[in-house]
Amino acid sequence: MALTNVLRLDPYLGFRFVVEIEGLIVAGFTEVTGLSTEVTPFAYKEGGVNEYEHQLPGPVTWPRLVLKRGLTDVDNLWRWHEDVRRGRVVRRNGSVIIAAELAGTASTGSYRWDFTGAYPVKWVGPELRAASATVAVESVELVHRGLVKGSAG
Repeated sequence: MALTNVLRLDPYLGFRFVVEIEGLIVAGFTEVTGLSTEVTPFAYKEGGVNEYEHQLPGPVTWPRLVLKRGLTDVDNLWRWHEDVRRGRVVRRNGSVIIAAELAGTASTGSYRWDFTGAYPVKWVGPELRAASATVAVESVELVHRGLVKGSAG
């Protein structure tokens, strides 16, 4: 039996992932948050029904994606954010891909979320402390038009 046809029952590891953003070279991110979606219900009171309120589905919302990585000489996220600040909004599509342990690389990832129409709305530089030997980390927050679970590898 081929391993590619086996249904995965054990959980994916959350530390082997990559982020792809079209048209940008992106280094390995150390953290991604904001992979969630929510349907906001609204209450509807029906005349004569006093035991409960109907809860009907309302708009879908997505929080900002927050991408964190070690600061390098590759400043494409900074330049993208700077373009938005100057009124040149370029929306990009991208993916967050969890690497499969057997495949060995994230580009053949088994689990992915695709986001559309994203652009940066916040950039945060590193916290600098002379007494610390930690990696300088930058983060960028993206707004987007939605998340979908992409196809596997």
